Amino acid sequence: MISNFDKSNILRKKASFLIPGGAHTYSKGDDQFPQLSPHSIVRGKGARIWDVDGNEFIDWGMGLTSVLLGHAYDPILDVIKKELDNGCNFIRPSFLEAEVAELISNQIPSAEMVKFGKNGSNATTAAVKLARAYTGKEIVLRCFDQPFFSIDDWFIGDTEISSGVTQRTKSETKHFKYNDLDDLKNKIDEYKKAGIACVILEPAATEEPKEGYLQNVKDLCEKEGIVLIFDEVVSGFRFHPRGAQYLYGVTPHLSTFGKAIANGFSISALVGRRDIMKLGGLEHDQERVFLLSTTYGGETHHLRAAQKNIEILNQNNYEITKYIWSVGKKIKDSFNSIAEKYSIQEYAKIMGVDCRPYFYFKDNFMRTLFQQEMIKNGVLAQSINPSFSHRDSEISQTIEAFERSLKLLALAIETNKVNDLLVGPPIKPVFRKFN
Repeated sequence: MISNFDKSNILRKKASFLIPGGAHTYSKGDDQFPQLSPHSIVRGKGARIWDVDGNEFIDWGMGLTSVLLGHAYDPILDVIKKELDNGCNFIRPSFLEAEVAELISNQIPSAEMVKFGKNGSNATTAAVKLARAYTGKEIVLRCFDQPFFSIDDWFIGDTEISSGVTQRTKSETKHFKYNDLDDLKNKIDEYKKAGIACVILEPAATEEPKEGYLQNVKDLCEKEGIVLIFDEVVSGFRFHPRGAQYLYGVTPHLSTFGKAIANGFSISALVGRRDIMKLGGLEHDQERVFLLSTTYGGETHHLRAAQKNIEILNQNNYEITKYIWSVGKKIKDSFNSIAEKYSIQEYAKIMGVDCRPYFYFKDNFMRTLFQQEMIKNGVLAQSINPSFSHRDSEISQTIEAFERSLKLLALAIETNKVNDLLVGPPIKPVFRKFN
């Protein structure tokens, strides 16, 4: 049982003093994990990571869904190491920028043109700006049931954490429900006089689209002169190497990618229809759109990572994708079977799409106790993001940890001692108005 976090606790205090939130990603903050948890990671290999205290864990977070093949995956590292000998950033574009853009264009149905960035927020915000320029309208309709689109004000202003965002900006973003076409129709009717620039949603997130839903959304957008944006920062390359848009057979006007595009290395992409995308270029006579302009958007080693990652994912009739879906299903089924065995399926279950399942707990006290016990058993499972490196040993150890952790949770629920067994405060939602 893992219980020593002495070095992590020292670094936890240092990080909290020096870094707002104690980490550079809110999802990695202390409020998202039990008190008895590692704070600082030293290295990862495959589906395992090691912290500063020497503790070894199976990692199911996998870089917040970005690491699809595995940590320090040798074929990816090999091309990066080789490319670094050539330098990484020049006064003019690297030849790789056009080469990898062509690869993406051939890979993704909506990608007639491609613009690279460094994170998902870059790409989604650029997509929104482009839609506004193309339509001459300002209102953004974003899917309310999907948790995150951008760090930028157009999205954050429509959440609980809207401090610092102007009222004008807040008023320009509205939301609709996923898989509910009537709700979207009603919102379009309500706001179209104000001028709707775009509808943005993940084609699939915590659930898959109902039959015909995405096509109906596209048809509605085209009827109303609205740009349809698919945020595939998470679903792209995880659901399918050609995107969830390929999997579900609907091509949006614009779409965005990040996360698993380069197995954890920093690259994102805005792609889309040529007549819209070209507004961010030099070969038109309309008003200029300053779209994406990043010093590091064309870093050669990260482009090589994306290139190699896509090459690997395309091999053998997408065998890696099929494997990832199968691992997620096995983990989901195993957890739910154990929860049923202990009669706590109403309190704890795994739901969602097999390649991206998620935990449901009745409250955050139960969620925290479960995570606390999993960590003791050498498993970090804030979320379940299957990778190609989650093999039989990781799966069996995780299921054994489920057994022990859910057995204790069941006893705690039965005896009303969930809070008593927690060390420290419960996990909190990222999107909350006050700390």
